[in-house]
Amino acid sequence: MSRPVAGADCVRRFMVEKQPVRGHWVRLTRSWEEVRAHAHYPGVVSELLGEAVAAAVLLAATLKFRGTLTFQLQGNGSVGLLVAQCTHDFRLRAVARYDHGLGDPDTARRGALFRRLVGTEGRIAVTVEAEERSMRYQGVVPLTGASLGESLEAYFATSEQLPTRVLLAADDGVAGGLLIQRVPEEGGHRGGSEVATQTGEAWEQAERNIGAVTGADLLRCSAEQVVTQVFPGRDLRLFRGTAVNFECRCSQGRVAGLLRALGSDEVRDVLREQGAVTVTCEFCQRPYRFDAGDVEALFAGPEGGSPGVIH
Repeated sequence: MSRPVAGADCVRRFMVEKQPVRGHWVRLTRSWEEVRAHAHYPGVVSELLGEAVAAAVLLAATLKFRGTLTFQLQGNGSVGLLVAQCTHDFRLRAVARYDHGLGDPDTARRGALFRRLVGTEGRIAVTVEAEERSMRYQGVVPLTGASLGESLEAYFATSEQLPTRVLLAADDGVAGGLLIQRVPEEGGHRGGSEVATQTGEAWEQAERNIGAVTGADLLRCSAEQVVTQVFPGRDLRLFRGTAVNFECRCSQGRVAGLLRALGSDEVRDVLREQGAVTVTCEFCQRPYRFDAGDVEALFAGPEGGSPGVIH
């Protein structure tokens, strides 16, 4: 097994040798903190958003594509919307919309808390927008189970028809996750019933042991430690980690283009009323402030191309 870079935000792929069992492990620290740098979420909302961020990275890691994967949760509970996006090269961003009167409920009963946050009705949507021929794919399933991980397992069972186990965890400093799948063998089981039995045993071992992996294990232990805990005694291959970074699409230039599109009269009206024009990115919550001098410079010269928009 290769050694991970200590403290690095990364996702790592692993597989059980000669068995159709594979998976991914992810841990995020710096990028998870940057997601919330300009947002202030209650603790329980922050944890759920961290799980969604880890989920988006794990989902992107299972696919071969160039583009953006969007993981979206919509519910009728205190958290009405969670959106986490991850590109093929693992640049991510995320946002949560929630009831500001939520407070900080008791977290002792995790399943009941999850349902309070997301409600009794809701859905998970996974959308992949690939650059190749502008391909777009979307899978939508109802929210099920008592955790985001269980809901994702139902997504894989319904949309991908792949037996999958998912564990997710997050706290104020770390977001992490583990995804394990049993994948079909090419041409069916090879080597007769003995090989088929061994294949089944490898997956049953994962099913049996993954329940002993705690949230603390995901957030504090190395990939080697977690994977070995699930597959003790197995011949494992753990691949080198791929870096994960935070990146939002907003920028000063995009906001400037948006203000030009509004027109000088409207922007100057806001400037007179408020003393400055502030535009906040709806995704990362970063504020962009334009004072009187900035506004004059904005409309003083040629607009130079089409206006940008914050997506």
